[in-house]
Amino acid sequence: MENRVASNPSYQETLTPEIKANMYILDHLFDIRYGKALSKDVLSLIDKVYFRSEMVGFEEQEYPQRNNPDRPLIFASNHSGMAFPWDAMIFINRIHELTNYGKDAIRALTAPMLSASVLMNPYQIKHFWKKVGGAVDATTLNFETIMHQNDFNVMIYPEGVPGIGKGFNRRYQLQRLSTSMVRMSIKYKTDIIPFAVVNGEYINPYTYSSNWVNKIANMLGIPFLPLGLITPFIILFPWIFYMAFPAKLTFVLGKRIKPYEMTDKPFEEMTYDDFRAIADKIHVQMQAELTAAEQKYGKKPYRWGEHFKMLFKYFKYFPYTVPIGWPLLFAEFERVRIKKQDFSSPLRLGWGSVFRIIFQNPLVLAYYIPILGWIPLGIRGFRKIKEPKPNQ
Repeated sequence: MENRVASNPSYQETLTPEIKANMYILDHLFDIRYGKALSKDVLSLIDKVYFRSEMVGFEEQEYPQRNNPDRPLIFASNHSGMAFPWDAMIFINRIHELTNYGKDAIRALTAPMLSASVLMNPYQIKHFWKKVGGAVDATTLNFETIMHQNDFNVMIYPEGVPGIGKGFNRRYQLQRLSTSMVRMSIKYKTDIIPFAVVNGEYINPYTYSSNWVNKIANMLGIPFLPLGLITPFIILFPWIFYMAFPAKLTFVLGKRIKPYEMTDKPFEEMTYDDFRAIADKIHVQMQAELTAAEQKYGKKPYRWGEHFKMLFKYFKYFPYTVPIGWPLLFAEFERVRIKKQDFSSPLRLGWGSVFRIIFQNPLVLAYYIPILGWIPLGIRGFRKIKEPKPNQ
């Protein structure tokens, strides 16, 4: 941590004792080996065959570069809503692939609830978001702290929890933006890079939100419970909890935003109303870009012909290319890469591997046992995660 900040006077000016004491969060549990392995073993396969994502405007020659070389850029996007965050996982994976895990890659600020319980970690891989995904809990102090590193850029979903649970009836309707990214951009003179996620709403379509149901879900450590046609099937078949439909995910780069040029006041003299006014102006731009992107790329959210063509092309990896096989794929990844610490052997995913994976990962069978499978998964999943003490 000292090496990150000691040589840069601008870091020292804003490095309060509280931020300095919190710098451990940048490295706590995060291991880039897991991110690279996850990309190679899991996410790239799922993306290539299932989501078939497209990056519009993120070509190497156009990829956003820092305006302030001493501070990370702030990437900001709309939440898809009412679905497990597959869109965020795929986007981060694509950025890592594009930048080869270099300084232009990103680390995400995510809802603390995602890391709080085992259930909200994909297929109950403990510490997944922090260890494999390199995510940081989205708190004010953590946001301030992550602005004091330059190893990666930063990504935030400024709609917050209202964006996650906005329901299919409000798809592509950007909710009120948090002022936090405006504060950080102005304070550290770094740009905001907006991008629009198109077709993410169709990961779990025609689902809606209920405040009282979500309150009950919050008590269980779940941010929201989508109400729709597949909701009853989640109880029947546990693997559906993490399910996604094969939406053609499209990420569209927006116009760079410079909030520090949208005010004449010094940062120290700005009020909440000042930050709010700028956030509302940014909202107008991001909503316009999101609407335009949806009109251009969202007419056919699934493109079934392309999807089935890719399933046939990669048929040798079936069933790991569809949601019913993802519990097996993630379980094998956890066994080999995390438990065995084996980063050299390829995952064996050929025909006949299903029974071997179940034998070597017995708990994975619970995802396929109707109703009763929730007993072992619930016992483990609804526990709060106890993080190891950081090395500060």
